[in-house]
Amino acid sequence: MTAKGSLRLANGQAPVAPGTGSSTRPVAVIDVGSNSVRLVVFEALSRATTPIFNEKVLCGLGRGLAQTGRLNPEGRDAALATLNRFASLVQAMKADVIDVVATAAVREAKDGPDFVARVEAECGLKIQILSGTEEARLAAQGVLSSLPGADGLMADLGGGSLEVVRLEEGSLRDQATLPLGPLRTAAVGARALVRTIDGALGDLPWLKDARGGSFHAVGGAWRAIARVHMAQERYPLRIVHGYTLERAEAERVASFLSKLDADALEELDGVPRSRAGTLPFSALVLARLLKVVRPKVVVFCGHGLREGLIYDRLDAASRSLDPFIAAAQDSAWRTGRFSVHAEEIERWIAPLFEDADTEEARLRFAACLLSDSAWRWHPDYRAEQAFISILHAPYVGVSHAGRAFVATAVAARYGASLSEKWMTPARRLLPRPAVQTARALGAALDLANTLTGGTPGLLAEAPVRKRGKILELVLAGESRRLDGEAVRRRLDTLAREIRLEGRVRTE
Repeated sequence: MTAKGSLRLANGQAPVAPGTGSSTRPVAVIDVGSNSVRLVVFEALSRATTPIFNEKVLCGLGRGLAQTGRLNPEGRDAALATLNRFASLVQAMKADVIDVVATAAVREAKDGPDFVARVEAECGLKIQILSGTEEARLAAQGVLSSLPGADGLMADLGGGSLEVVRLEEGSLRDQATLPLGPLRTAAVGARALVRTIDGALGDLPWLKDARGGSFHAVGGAWRAIARVHMAQERYPLRIVHGYTLERAEAERVASFLSKLDADALEELDGVPRSRAGTLPFSALVLARLLKVVRPKVVVFCGHGLREGLIYDRLDAASRSLDPFIAAAQDSAWRTGRFSVHAEEIERWIAPLFEDADTEEARLRFAACLLSDSAWRWHPDYRAEQAFISILHAPYVGVSHAGRAFVATAVAARYGASLSEKWMTPARRLLPRPAVQTARALGAALDLANTLTGGTPGLLAEAPVRKRGKILELVLAGESRRLDGEAVRRRLDTLAREIRLEGRVRTE
């Protein structure tokens, strides 16, 4: 069903200043995994937070754990050195360390508690060992933080375990941790490996309840599969988060990669060197899962455990915000001159797009928020800069086509021509009708900002409306003084975009 009408601010709330949330200081998350140890420092604890530092070291703590029951000695030493560095960096950054967590390897190793005690003594970091259930829950929270209302299955493949959670319209249902991971199964033969995977999946009959939904693939191992596919398809973006494949295509590429050896993988474009050794296993797990779950699509997610930890600490009101709109609001406060003008512009232009559904209205409001984002650039480069910055920004909660729509609209607001070479991603990601709508939206944004000079409070006195084949700008009372050649020129541009004739009527 299609909902129509204008979209207000996220959940009806007023715009918020940058960093609004529980903390305005940087916050750090340290993830001690079976294969890697990673530090991510986020700008603040908020709905629109952005990583400002991200470092990963492949320590291999869980290498050989299945055989010895203990942490890998070399991996343990590398992890201690890495955690000492991370503790120093966090202190220098004056960041609040909100979570230091360890997952499967430390959780299961006989010497896991000794390692935790040593880290606390030598690095001053207190590690929380997550249970398998808690690890799965937090990974799913990370998915929901970037894809509210997600439905289907979340699966997070790490070095030592696989976490799976059934999602139902944004709520967590069944969940489990499975003893599957490339470090754990490295010594298992190919045939036995299929039986091992299928046996573990067979213990979860509720997986079939997720059929027909979306499969949300989390973890670096599966993001590597997405990168390979993007490289092979010459996809116009290199943003993995939100990259979506139909099930049949995902099954094809997973099956293909699962059968390759290291030499063959080195010949493929897009294969990360650090993942080449484990990519066939990761692809095999994906292929076997898809056979059971039979989702409609596979969506690769950049958010997981670490983002879930941030999301979990937000209050209910912050968690309920639309992540894309919240990020656009944050960007508007930072880069725009007239940030509070966006809601007024959105109300003013909404009647021109009365057939828009809810998603288009949402994207339109984001474009209004970002419509002033390139004003600091040289006039000859504003359109290109606006397009590239929006297309490449680390936004979540928006599809690749959605970000291309907003980028095209804001570029059009700055006078971009669709024939520009740098507009190629828009032409590939958007159908022609969507490109035309985005260009019309850009022309409306240009008219609104030109008419008012970006000053709030003026648009209500100068409505624009369709009357048959005429696009009419009404200037009454004091607003008559806003008339001018620049305004009429932009009105004519907008009228052409929506196949009407522009006319100014003064009262």
